[in-house]
Amino acid sequence: MPPPPSFDPRSGFSPTTRTFHSLRHETPLPPESLPISATEFALSLLRSSSSPLPPHPVLLDAFSSASLSFTSFLSQSSSLATALHSSPFNLSPGSVAFILSPSRLEISLLYLALISIGVVVSPANPASSPSEILHQIGLCKPSIAFSVSSVASKIPSEIPVVLLDSPSFISLLSSKLPNSPLPTIKQSDTAAILYSSGTTGRVKGVVLTHRNLIACIADQHRRRVTRLAEAAAAGDPPPPQTVALFTIPLFHVFGFFMLFRAIAHGETTVLMERFEFGAMLRAIEKHKVTFVPAAPPLIVGLVKSPDVSRFDLSSLETMAVGGAPLGRELAEQFVARFPNVELVQGYGLTESCGSASATVGPEESKMYGSAGRICANLEAKIVDPSTGEALGPGQRGELWLRGYIIMKGYVGDDEATSSTLDREGWLKTGDLCYINEDGFLYIVDRLKELIKYKAYQVPPAELERILHTQPGIADAAVIPYPDEEAGEIPMAFVVRQPGAHLTEKEIMDFVSKQVAPYKKIRRVAFVNAIPKSPAGKILRRELVRKALSNPTSKL
Repeated sequence: MPPPPSFDPRSGFSPTTRTFHSLRHETPLPPESLPISATEFALSLLRSSSSPLPPHPVLLDAFSSASLSFTSFLSQSSSLATALHSSPFNLSPGSVAFILSPSRLEISLLYLALISIGVVVSPANPASSPSEILHQIGLCKPSIAFSVSSVASKIPSEIPVVLLDSPSFISLLSSKLPNSPLPTIKQSDTAAILYSSGTTGRVKGVVLTHRNLIACIADQHRRRVTRLAEAAAAGDPPPPQTVALFTIPLFHVFGFFMLFRAIAHGETTVLMERFEFGAMLRAIEKHKVTFVPAAPPLIVGLVKSPDVSRFDLSSLETMAVGGAPLGRELAEQFVARFPNVELVQGYGLTESCGSASATVGPEESKMYGSAGRICANLEAKIVDPSTGEALGPGQRGELWLRGYIIMKGYVGDDEATSSTLDREGWLKTGDLCYINEDGFLYIVDRLKELIKYKAYQVPPAELERILHTQPGIADAAVIPYPDEEAGEIPMAFVVRQPGAHLTEKEIMDFVSKQVAPYKKIRRVAFVNAIPKSPAGKILRRELVRKALSNPTSKL
């Protein structure tokens, strides 16, 4: 990346190029010509900072408490890589492995083993329907699949399937095949095909390279080293060993990337095969969890659930929130209930390896409602969707990103790739955002999800943040509802808290007192749950279908 032109050291904005530059220290990366896989890079960081290997477990199962030490983890992943590269599998660089399984210890071993031999990893949601899986398989064109007994039948019969819960797979973890040299992996090679959430259209396969993953891992490692050095310089005691609880599945980009981060840092990761709120609270208490990456709905639960007070969550130090905008009001409520927990807010997409911006340190974490500052080695633009003009600080437009973490493209979809990535490498995120005078990014909403009320645009996320502050509401979502006069009106789907008896009028009045007239909620439906993706994103298309199928009822 060429040296940036002069820019405002406060906002990062260059009036010459109309581009925002990262205010973070540049993260050094290995030369692009160096052949190295994402697995090899992560393990090199682990070995350089942890010699001998850490004594604590690398992986724990939240439900069974089964664990795996770092020594066993490295040995088993190496054995698995050798076995999969040998007969009868003969997997080689460029082969694609489709993975359909909930989060479990074997998945972590499989990811590292496959990527170390250049096999492209393509994990999918095990809750997907057979037709959705058929679409994903049509995109990635795998030569092999890995699954578990409970969902393997969803995979087409012509694809050979290895069952992770079978004795034959377990035997591969301790195979005695002689170690053979690993294949040469270029950083530009594809490492993974991950699937976009499909919240605004059909699922697409996002192609991520080893270089993409290495850039993400390196940036996280630099932050950690800097934090430890600053603590040592201040005379502070070393921080306690990080124990991370993954509430987000490993097939999701955030869980996928965070696994590599945790391994590179020598941390303990607690995996949940399925998410249950009570099980999460028990796991935090039992395993003394210090760090939880999460989506905003989990923050809502921690703020509003009466069950929280029954558990000892005193070990918890950090909650990292992404996947959707987190409102100031909700963040303040969380901090009031958990004053000793740092609330890290960030933003990323599958197309950017799950990373693009984040708050760093206690002071930045107080910028409630912000997604933090742009990550190192990254550039951003705020572009007017109508004119294509690049805008300055404080102005709203579509966020564009460019840097080492940006995807290669969408597999099997040149049209979608060309409409999302321009010729200069800018990724058009589809998110309406602004960057303020201090370089902090704020996510307003998805451009495609804005409600067109007469001549105005209404961001659903803004109304949802207000609804989450109303006593008696457990969860809420807002969608556009067709209206002959206005075009579209804001409609709220609301989940009442147990024992609450809120009415449609009370909800409308609560919101109308806090917004301009054109933003008012004009229709309310009460439901038992809000449909969400595994990462916590609201599936608005499902709610729109529900509303349109019941136009006269209260649903």
